[in-house]
Amino acid sequence: MIITEILARNARMYGDQTALIERAPAEDKRSTFTWSEFDRLANRVAQSLMARGIQPGDRVVHLMMNSLEWLPIYFGILRTGAWAVPLNFRFVAKTILRCVRTAEARALVFGPEFIERIDAIKAKLDDHVRHYVFVGPRDAAPAYATQFEDFIADAPDATPAVTLKLEDEAALYFTSGTTGTPKATLLTHRNLEFACYVENRHHEQTHTDNFLCIPPLYHTGAKMHWFGNFIVGAKAVILKGIEPRWILEAVSEEQVTIVWLLVPWALDILFAIESGELKLSDYRLDQWRLMHIGAQPVPPSLVREWQKFFPHHQYDTNYGLTESTGPGCVHLGMANMHKVGAIGRPGFDWEYRIVNEELKPVANGSPGELIIRGPGVMREYYGNPEATAETIKNGWLLTGDVAREDEDGFIWLVDRKKDVIITGGENIYPVEIEDFLQAHPKIQDVAVIGLPSLRLGEIATAIVQIKPGLALAKSEIDDFCQTLPRYKRPRRIIFDDVPRNPTGKIEKPKLRKKYAGRAESFKI
Repeated sequence: MIITEILARNARMYGDQTALIERAPAEDKRSTFTWSEFDRLANRVAQSLMARGIQPGDRVVHLMMNSLEWLPIYFGILRTGAWAVPLNFRFVAKTILRCVRTAEARALVFGPEFIERIDAIKAKLDDHVRHYVFVGPRDAAPAYATQFEDFIADAPDATPAVTLKLEDEAALYFTSGTTGTPKATLLTHRNLEFACYVENRHHEQTHTDNFLCIPPLYHTGAKMHWFGNFIVGAKAVILKGIEPRWILEAVSEEQVTIVWLLVPWALDILFAIESGELKLSDYRLDQWRLMHIGAQPVPPSLVREWQKFFPHHQYDTNYGLTESTGPGCVHLGMANMHKVGAIGRPGFDWEYRIVNEELKPVANGSPGELIIRGPGVMREYYGNPEATAETIKNGWLLTGDVAREDEDGFIWLVDRKKDVIITGGENIYPVEIEDFLQAHPKIQDVAVIGLPSLRLGEIATAIVQIKPGLALAKSEIDDFCQTLPRYKRPRRIIFDDVPRNPTGKIEKPKLRKKYAGRAESFKI
């Protein structure tokens, strides 16, 4: 069933029941939508877009922070037959422009946090975008944009007369390759529907469950985990903030049963409990049944420590890619705590192989590239047939990750074939930072690698080779990096020679071996 139809079904079956709850603790704000309100708002968004000429196959960029309106707007775009194009809220102006151009978007829906970035590229955006919709305070709306309430003011809340099929294109999710250049992952309605079944099969949600959503909804991870609740009409809480106290308050006061955390947030909760900052006796937590973590490698010591405080919790970890419609192509499974550290086994209706460079299976226990196949594999990299051909071979998606299988059939990640650094669940592309630092007048060469961090998974580390005869201090590099987004700034600077092979490529395995040798000693 197409996910827009699932929403309509939920509205019919559970109309007056709560669907979404937004909690903004910093603002002392709590707002809700029922399933009927969710459904009607999605219809009004769709009708408003269609009244302005948006047709099936058009593209609509969705650039917002998490909010109560995020999902109804997303579903409204889908109901027009247009493609929803959610963008990373960390994208700088030039990246937003590149994504809009790639998508050839005809409309752009954005929040107040993005006004400055949109203003900076507005003249170039106009080559494609015909309609700007501002979701924020009326007095903050730019002159070129229609404020959201005005945009939907006269729109009927009837379901649009648009026929959607499972094989139709539904959404573009931008990811990046090792060069940091965004690639548009084209997902179909079948991909999105399948994600609902995968998540629900893995975590057994029922209508009585309540899912706490903290990560950004632009990412397939957060949304596709919520899909497991969505398919059974179970409610969800959108929490704006990551402080441990806010998380436990939300779980307690909303009687949340499922929480998806990133490693840093789980560690923060543990530290707050161990320090006495938080007392579990102050909260109602017995109903919390599942804690699962994704988006980065999970230290087994974290899970063992978690079980000391929450011995009744089920636990799962998930592996996935944007190209696989998010998490779930491999997952540990709630019954497999004894295998913590592995990414697990193939998810529901997924296949996998571990292969060599000729895509032939390797011997059991030997490392090779993990490839996957299933109904969640993207259709293509939109507008990039070369990258598509390199990534999808006879229906198999090449993940670029090196893995091995143990004697019990569990998959363990060994290393990344690509050089992407995952820090706190966010991807960092070393070439971007290397190119930036190369512009420093005192730097001769630079390599960026990920070094182990218990809290963040990895931290971006710059190995800097100074030009002969010059002196360079760490503080100078820190100052130079202030124009980079905060999460991309190197957390550690090491002054050393940068090794390169005869073809000029940086020999990063040598650097990792030299500087990451104590990775196994990190503990909570």
